[in-house]
Amino acid sequence: MNPRFHQRVVLVTGAGSGIGRASALAFAREGATVVAAGRDKDRLAETVELVRRAGGTADHAVADVTREEQVKELVATVVERHGALHVAHNNAGTLGPAAPVADLDPDEWRRTLETNLTGTFLALKYEIAHMREHGGGAVVNTGSNIGAHLRLPHLAAYAASKAGLSTLTRVAARDHIADGVRINAVSPGAVDAPMSRRPGESDEERAARLGPAFPVGRIAQLNEVVSAVLWLASDDAGFTVGSDLVIDGGASA
Repeated sequence: MNPRFHQRVVLVTGAGSGIGRASALAFAREGATVVAAGRDKDRLAETVELVRRAGGTADHAVADVTREEQVKELVATVVERHGALHVAHNNAGTLGPAAPVADLDPDEWRRTLETNLTGTFLALKYEIAHMREHGGGAVVNTGSNIGAHLRLPHLAAYAASKAGLSTLTRVAARDHIADGVRINAVSPGAVDAPMSRRPGESDEERAARLGPAFPVGRIAQLNEVVSAVLWLASDDAGFTVGSDLVIDGGASA
């Protein structure tokens, strides 16, 4: 049997660490040719090296998803290098500052929304434009359980951006399923990744701080999120359109 993504080209944004890096590795293990994208060239090179050591095929492209011309060029580069774009995992994101709304710096608000919401919009715009002209494809966006599903104090910019991403995913899915482009999202809670760790915090300290917030008693492992991303991107999920799959151990149940 062929792996699920044999002969498919997959673009992963935010692939320099965390969910994005794990996603790139997982798609490559399943036979995909992966393009790891993000802003940090060195981290992307590390991701590509990990894929190659594991026997997979990958390269990288530096791009800032908040810059339209860079996103447009990114998609064009993927197609130029590999002849196609079949799957995209739009994972680039930022937690942004933690502050009450009255104390939130407007520039920080804008930066958070530009990365998490506008960046996803720009990626969708150019990914879909290619896919609908070349036989369709699948897109998975990384949202969050914070936003449309759960609200926490001091995270207004992040919550608003991820709530918007959830709605954007659903509208885009309805707009483009007739074009053969199937769009969904995953919305994880805290994951064993750099974004969930405070500066200088150990794994044990993070577990003690975050574990009680989840009915399951712990944060998610990367594979528990990435396995859902791969399923949504695969033909096995062919009847799943516009979903926002919450993966948070029951926190928002």
